[in-house]
Amino acid sequence: MLSVQNLYKRYEKFQLKNVSFSLEPGYIMGFVGRNGAGKTTTLKTMLNLVHADGGSVKMFGKDFIQNELAVKQRISFMLSGIHYYPKRKIKDIADVVKRFYDEWDDKTYNDYLKRFDLDTEKKVDELSEGMKVKFNLALALSHNATLLILDEPLNGLDPVSRDDLIEIFQELIENGDRSILLSTHIMSDLEKCADYITFIHDGAIIESCTKDDLIASYRIVKGTPAQFDALTEKMVGYKTNAFGFTGLMKADHASHCEGINLEPPTLEDIMIYYDKRGTKK
Repeated sequence: MLSVQNLYKRYEKFQLKNVSFSLEPGYIMGFVGRNGAGKTTTLKTMLNLVHADGGSVKMFGKDFIQNELAVKQRISFMLSGIHYYPKRKIKDIADVVKRFYDEWDDKTYNDYLKRFDLDTEKKVDELSEGMKVKFNLALALSHNATLLILDEPLNGLDPVSRDDLIEIFQELIENGDRSILLSTHIMSDLEKCADYITFIHDGAIIESCTKDDLIASYRIVKGTPAQFDALTEKMVGYKTNAFGFTGLMKADHASHCEGINLEPPTLEDIMIYYDKRGTKK
């Protein structure tokens, strides 16, 4: 459904470094990394909103650049920081959006309006952040989009609203013909819903695999100050204090360490320790 190969983009102070990953139908992929790691730049470059300096993007087996208009009929993307006209009613916005899609279905749209409890007389700036996301989803799903590319859709939402949307995301992929690429830095949400994780750090892909495989490939290691020096080179990142250290290590390296406490990491642990290259706490 989605294949990104060696995507490269160079700026004066930042670059995407041959970003590659793929997503099959019927799955949710979490696209994670700290702010500034390259998540939004990757998504914009994938969608030709930013011109790539190299690489290729295929959606539904077709080169995106060569088939952009046709492919966009089958995808929906929501980028953070981009909003519809805040003073326009959502019914007016829908009337404009529907003109761009050959497979727009008014019945489906009205069904989602009812499900999401959206008042079409309301203006965009009268909607909560959660309702804005639901409105975007209603638009996306009403033109039969099968690939949803969502940049930070859960950002700023309360836990209840995030949980509601996660349930919607999971429901959308149940029949196996839709997939979601979900950019977020809220790791606890991905623990609930993601099948795959693609982790970007400083413009480069560190891992792209199933969530379970990612967690299984690392260990949190804990030890005493006396054990620290012998293990420093094997750790991805670590924190030290007067009582010892805590760090992240590849599981195959950790399995050869004796006398060290080992624990499975969370997704958040993995992201945090890639930025802890020798910090003290």
